[in-house]
Amino acid sequence: MTEPISMKEAVRNKYGEAAKQVASGATACCGTSQDCCDPITSNLYDESQTLGLPAEALNASLGCGNPTALLELRPGEVVLDLGSGGGIDVLLSARRVGPTGKAYGLDMTDEMLALARENQRKAGVQNVKFLKGEIENIPLPDDSVDVVISNCVINLSADKNRVLQEAFRVLRPAGRFAVSDVIVRGAVPAEIRKNVELWIGCIAGAMEESEYRTKLAAAGFEGIEIEPTRIYKIEDARQFLEATGIDVETIAPQVEGKFASAFIRAKKPIAKKEAASSSCCEPTCCAPTEPQSV
Repeated sequence: MTEPISMKEAVRNKYGEAAKQVASGATACCGTSQDCCDPITSNLYDESQTLGLPAEALNASLGCGNPTALLELRPGEVVLDLGSGGGIDVLLSARRVGPTGKAYGLDMTDEMLALARENQRKAGVQNVKFLKGEIENIPLPDDSVDVVISNCVINLSADKNRVLQEAFRVLRPAGRFAVSDVIVRGAVPAEIRKNVELWIGCIAGAMEESEYRTKLAAAGFEGIEIEPTRIYKIEDARQFLEATGIDVETIAPQVEGKFASAFIRAKKPIAKKEAASSSCCEPTCCAPTEPQSV
């Protein structure tokens, strides 16, 4: 009897195949056909953003939003993209932080990393580095980046607490967490949660909105905001479910409006010692200095 593969291996295999599709000239898809992806992955980037980027970078996008469009990036900042795939969000971020900044992409899939590095070469972008690793164990030191972004990847992890803790760790004090992800808004049938194809195809594995807030706060983040950007309807659910053998007529009405893409923001607090040195908030901070005895 064949042992079932882990969720991580299922995700790795799925996204490895997606990278191969793009490399062969096709468009990647998070489900079983291109149509199934339309509600989540289509129309996320406008032409003005992607001008000058390889078509393969856009074709490999399996995200559910466009974090770079809703996020302010400043020249000289360091950005980390968790689950960077074909590299589109890394390349867009690198443009905005300029030559004095840097953009890292982190992915565990060899095929996606190869595709991303080729897209970087074609785009001629120098201030980018793609790293192999898992988002649960980020291969960067503490307090090393200004911004953590991600695009429909955190929901794929089986250990979301660890992912958020790692994001918090690598962020500098006052660093920003700004990701696009799928969230759940209310009860969802267990049959959907158990379906592996839906999990690795962007839907199952998504956290409920309040759970996302709770986990971010537990990791240490503050200023948490969740802004739905695209709410999925019954017909969207139908496209996702038809190929799985699930009774669509029974399930689809139960997911009306329950899944949404959202832009999720949070900040890492300024460390206490830094806050004390940067403001006059302590009782003796601004008090006149007592003369020394002689």
